Amino acid sequence: MRQAGRNLPEYRKLRESFGFLDLVREPKLAAEVTLQPIRRFGFDAAILFSDILVVPEGMGQSYSFGDKGGVQMKYALNSAKDIERLETKCVVERLQYVREALLLCRKMLGEDTALLGFSGAPWTLANFMLEGGSAKEFTKAKELFYGHRALFDRLCEKLTVAVTEYLRMQIQTGAVDAVQIFDTLAGSLAGRDLEAASVKWIKQIVAELKNELPIIAFCKGANSDWKLLAETGARVLGVDWAAPLRKVREQLPANVGVQGNLDPYLLTTTPEIVARETERLLAEMQGSPGHIVNLGHGVPPTAKLECIETLVNTVRQFKS
Repeated sequence: MRQAGRNLPEYRKLRESFGFLDLVREPKLAAEVTLQPIRRFGFDAAILFSDILVVPEGMGQSYSFGDKGGVQMKYALNSAKDIERLETKCVVERLQYVREALLLCRKMLGEDTALLGFSGAPWTLANFMLEGGSAKEFTKAKELFYGHRALFDRLCEKLTVAVTEYLRMQIQTGAVDAVQIFDTLAGSLAGRDLEAASVKWIKQIVAELKNELPIIAFCKGANSDWKLLAETGARVLGVDWAAPLRKVREQLPANVGVQGNLDPYLLTTTPEIVARETERLLAEMQGSPGHIVNLGHGVPPTAKLECIETLVNTVRQFKS
């Protein structure tokens, strides 16, 4: 579960002494935060504690968090010159702390628990980079996409190279069992533009990695064309909670798995509600090949520990 550790008391204890970026950039701390939810809940897989914005940072556009929350990039991409000065050759070198964290995680996890790496997708990264950080409404990437397509493509070409090299580095550590590509803002695109602004670039990344490890692609909110998403070449597609999972499964080839898709809000309710809705999902997907039980997005910061425990126990005790 992505962000499964941020509501834990042991995580909050660490945050009393360290800032978020300290946890991301210090391998020992990143490994510790990665393993905290595994120790408490015994998930089948751990996902590296990191941030999608390490990729722009590796390209020379660093980021921070404001006093009132929200991401702030060191500068916004305001011109073709800004885009051209982004570097792709230094990404792996600058992000060696991620490699070190993965190796530590693998050593601490042993071989019984899977470890997942990840990256943000070019479309989502481009939105933050062009806005200069968080925004109530992301508009500048669309402005570039519709008004200056060649320049938009140039930015995504650079991001595609950077993400590919970043994921390849994670795979070549030998520590991870799969990697995920998160396109959190894919749902902001009109259906007809999903291929050109998002899927095209994910497809190139998957093709470049040449099936070195299973790749999971999650295009949040892009629920209108599952055949197109399957064409990314990803082995598994993440599905958010707004899509009927059984119908999604029926639209996909048998060799493409699905991951999801409980509403994260359920973890803020009661154990009884969580058990009921988890059993409903399991019964709905019974007999369907390649289903990985998960949330339809990250764990909310207000999630209750007893609700997460109930979800895990319900899945493990379910009898088909």
